[in-house]
Amino acid sequence: MNKFLEAIKNQDYYENFITRSVKSSNAIEGNTLSYVETYSIIFADETLPLQNVNPRELYEAINLKYALTYSLENIGNFDNGIIIKINEIINKNIKDTKGFRKGKVFIKGADFVPPEPFLVPSKMSELLYQYEHSNLSLIEKIANFHIFFEHIHPFEDGNGRTGRVLINHSLISNNEIPIVIPEERRIEYFNYLANYDTKGLATFITELQNIELNKMKEYGIEY
Repeated sequence: MNKFLEAIKNQDYYENFITRSVKSSNAIEGNTLSYVETYSIIFADETLPLQNVNPRELYEAINLKYALTYSLENIGNFDNGIIIKINEIINKNIKDTKGFRKGKVFIKGADFVPPEPFLVPSKMSELLYQYEHSNLSLIEKIANFHIFFEHIHPFEDGNGRTGRVLINHSLISNNEIPIVIPEERRIEYFNYLANYDTKGLATFITELQNIELNKMKEYGIEY
């Protein structure tokens, strides 16, 4: 039995978790939708008025919700096919992407350049192999995968959102509590990535797991 898949049978908690996940992950990338606006969009609540919503931000909310749903429907599977599909869903109607990027990318503010596009498939296969065969603890394995995924930057767009879906995909697949990275801690989070700080990011993930556990308890869920 997967504990988290059981936990989200609580509809109120499910809607809260998905809304927080979508709102925070998008906000880390600059999306300005509030929690209420995000909820109204992704759960089609017409009682909550929307005004002057940017079309891209609307698609970002809808797409990320569907990407999270796809992840939850495929818990236990983890390969390049799943990763590519999640990114395609995230980018739908924004910048339709099919597969890994075909061109070079540069990351604003980063002191490195991601690998050439022809190297991406082999880099991703190698990263998945290292994840499966690593001697690190589970949380450190997940943290390490995320750091190197973001440095490979395998897609034309949506790498951050895709990577954060994959963190939770791996956590839930291993019967661990998923996390929501608060947008107000984005600088701390980015520093772990920039510094290849696997242990720091693993500690951060564990802290956020404890926060999510307390959130579950608010909904009467024992994990």
